[in-house]
Amino acid sequence: MTEFFEINPTLKSLAEKAEAESAADFARIDDIARYNGEKVLAAFIKNSVPETALHGTTGYGYDDLGRDTLDKVYADAFGAEDALVRFNFVNGTHTISTALFGILRPGDRLVMCTGAPYDTLEEIVGKRGKPGNGSLRDYGIAYEEVDLMPDGMPDLGRIAERVKGAKIAYIQRSRGYSTRPSYTVENIANIVNAIRSADKDVIIMVDNCYGEFVEKLEPLNVGADIMMGSLIKNPGGGIASTGGYIAGRRDLIELCAYRLTVVGMGKEIGATLHQNREMYLGFFLAPQTVANAVKTSVFACRLFESLGYETLPKSGEPRADIIASILLKNEDALCSFVRGIQRGAPIDSFVVPEPWDMPGYESKVIMAAGAFTMGASIELSADAPIREPYAAWLQGGITYPTGRMGVILAAQNMLDEKTIIL
Repeated sequence: MTEFFEINPTLKSLAEKAEAESAADFARIDDIARYNGEKVLAAFIKNSVPETALHGTTGYGYDDLGRDTLDKVYADAFGAEDALVRFNFVNGTHTISTALFGILRPGDRLVMCTGAPYDTLEEIVGKRGKPGNGSLRDYGIAYEEVDLMPDGMPDLGRIAERVKGAKIAYIQRSRGYSTRPSYTVENIANIVNAIRSADKDVIIMVDNCYGEFVEKLEPLNVGADIMMGSLIKNPGGGIASTGGYIAGRRDLIELCAYRLTVVGMGKEIGATLHQNREMYLGFFLAPQTVANAVKTSVFACRLFESLGYETLPKSGEPRADIIASILLKNEDALCSFVRGIQRGAPIDSFVVPEPWDMPGYESKVIMAAGAFTMGASIELSADAPIREPYAAWLQGGITYPTGRMGVILAAQNMLDEKTIIL
């Protein structure tokens, strides 16, 4: 399998078997990538993207052709009326915060339809943090969660009850640091239908992080009003250095733009400096890059299942995002796996990850992220809070061959550190 790395012969055989058994899954992933690649190409052609759009502006950024055309490309590819794509979104959480603060007003109510949110949203909504820190709670915005069913799926009946009269019904597609399933577009459609049956006026917002281009449809195609994500995840294609997007209804995008820049100016200002080319190229490559990440995830699940570990989702199950959770049973095995992923990284492979107090998280977190763009989880990476069930959240792989080898090196590191025995 390789002449460049020393891999245990038994592990090598298991990896070859896992790859062979993934053939049908890989064919399905390639079909989705082909469809989404054509969809993105059509959006570029429809909007007559010129070479001059790849250059940036300075100062106020008035009449920035590249910025304005990129918004249209994203909107068409995602089935939106409008989009807000900017390099100065610092992460996916920033896009979510911008959308929430842009749309909600004092006295409004926000309902989280998919259980507890990501750790990083807890202070934004006021679930955690000191009063006066600027959370939604400080502005008199009510927040509530609808608990999930025992199997981790949304409680559609309870959602329909709770969203009546709410301003925003919020859906988190990916699982965060939980072991509940990530939700497919079909699952999201079911939630949307439950919400609409109870209140046709509530705004349905979807955190689409990690989910873009994993399926042929996006949440906006099944009735969501607005969705958000990060450019150093799926839609940046491993090329964008930073940034995020919000896409959806035109009136909502205008409010989000007012929050990001200035009321009354919104999308019409904001220099793009030298970021346009990266954002265009990254989006163009994104469907294939996402396919590589999903293949890496499927392979990782199948290999670690053969090593005796539970994975979420299981290797052959349909994918809703690029993330796989590998339940490693104890802290030593978890840290050994993450260190192994770092060993297989193109950048900083010599670094030894250690748990630390990561901003925005309640528990210590260990993270492997030897990426060309710091924190880019479309590149092969793994992170985990040091708490039960000691699961590693594996994501990314901008090329399948290197993603596969990174996963094999993680298993090899566990052998070397004797946290697993074949």
